[in-house]
Amino acid sequence: MLNLTTTIGTNQTVGSFLLRTLVSLLLGAVIAVTSSYKAHSSKGFVLTLATLPAIVQMVIMLVNGNIGTGVAVAGAFSLVRFRSVPGQARDIAAIFLAMAAGLATGTNNLAMAAVFTGILCLVNFIYTWSSFGEKRESARELTVTIPEGLSYTGVFDDIFDKYASKYTLNQVKTTNLGSMFKLSYDIDLKNTDTEKEMIDEIRTRNGNLEIVCAQLAPGREEL
Repeated sequence: MLNLTTTIGTNQTVGSFLLRTLVSLLLGAVIAVTSSYKAHSSKGFVLTLATLPAIVQMVIMLVNGNIGTGVAVAGAFSLVRFRSVPGQARDIAAIFLAMAAGLATGTNNLAMAAVFTGILCLVNFIYTWSSFGEKRESARELTVTIPEGLSYTGVFDDIFDKYASKYTLNQVKTTNLGSMFKLSYDIDLKNTDTEKEMIDEIRTRNGNLEIVCAQLAPGREEL
């Protein structure tokens, strides 16, 4: 029969170790569920978030003020070659939250770990559920092809003044062996219902060459 008062390690009982590990796993599960809400997270990443607090807690309990053990743990981790793949910027917040929860449980601050994790998960859920930080529906990425004989400086300004609240020419690129230009704009439509009318006026001016109008693509996010 397991005696929960048995001392293991440095002044740690079996009961204390099991309690900390259970709390770490519960907090990890909460973090994993919250972080994967409305996100295309892989199963491996979700499992990592769920178990990371318990792993960090174990490391902290092993070190527990022992300099020699701390050096040994640092040396062991230095042997691991970490590789990363492109991911969403929000993933780094989830990883740090899981590590913070593990640090708190490892130092026996269970209440602090639970309260802090609950607050951060609630804030994350609210921000994800709301439209906070999302791009406007009226934002568009417009690419227009024009012949080389047509000056691209302000060529569509009057049309954009009519249909867009703001616009920016981001890039000019030659194409078709230099016989044409491709102009890339970021525009914010005054009314999304008038998008077709704007495109019709643009294609009348550019000689019915290629026009691409799409939702503004999100920037590439990597850890």
